[in-house]
Amino acid sequence: MKRPRSSTGRRGPSLRSGWWWTGLAALTLSTTSCDFWYNRVPSPDDLWHVIPWFDHMVHSKYVRPYQSASVPRYTPPGTVPVTGGEADWSAEWSTGKTAAADALRNPYAAGAAADARAAPPGAEVAVIPQEVAAAGDTLYQTFCAVCHGSAGDAKGPVSAQIGAPSLLTGRARAYSDGYLYSIVRYGRGVMPRYGDKVYQAADRWAIVNHIRRLQGQTPAAAEPAGAAAGIPPGASATGSTGERPR
Repeated sequence: MKRPRSSTGRRGPSLRSGWWWTGLAALTLSTTSCDFWYNRVPSPDDLWHVIPWFDHMVHSKYVRPYQSASVPRYTPPGTVPVTGGEADWSAEWSTGKTAAADALRNPYAAGAAADARAAPPGAEVAVIPQEVAAAGDTLYQTFCAVCHGSAGDAKGPVSAQIGAPSLLTGRARAYSDGYLYSIVRYGRGVMPRYGDKVYQAADRWAIVNHIRRLQGQTPAAAEPAGAAAGIPPGASATGSTGERPR
């Protein structure tokens, strides 16, 4: 059906032109009414006080600790440690000296609680609490077994690739507990430090005691003369020693 023509011969206004004018009007209003809306229409923020429950949180009862002069601004003495902590002997360790490491006392070794002797070298298996034994087993399997093997025999998944030593040799048995503890903390050679992963001293000692337990369960094999000579310590070559070892 054809649209009727006007007397001038032109078609009447179409629906399309009507939408065009509507859009133009909406655009005009949207661009010219912003000033009116933001500057002349009252803000809802100015009306909250009219409705009481809108500002109840501002005036509700609650503790304002820092509005009272009786609240200390500084912590009482002795509540936050600012000194102390575990000593750091990484400088000595990285230069090949073991005096500080060998002087460490294993808190779980036999007789360690009775005197302050340095932990004796060798596979002296102490009677340690069951929870410490479980922690040592778990931590060893998590961090050590991949290189040194689950039994400490250097038969782990990557033992051969990196040349990880067995922990059942005469050399490993001869190291002091403090030496083993220091290796766990600082690393040595291709072994990275684990002090930032096993950061509790008690957990590191648990690993040391688990190593001693593995050594005690396996008889020492015959070795050539001099094979048990210790290796001087040194910085980790993996770049993980860091400036602030834990």
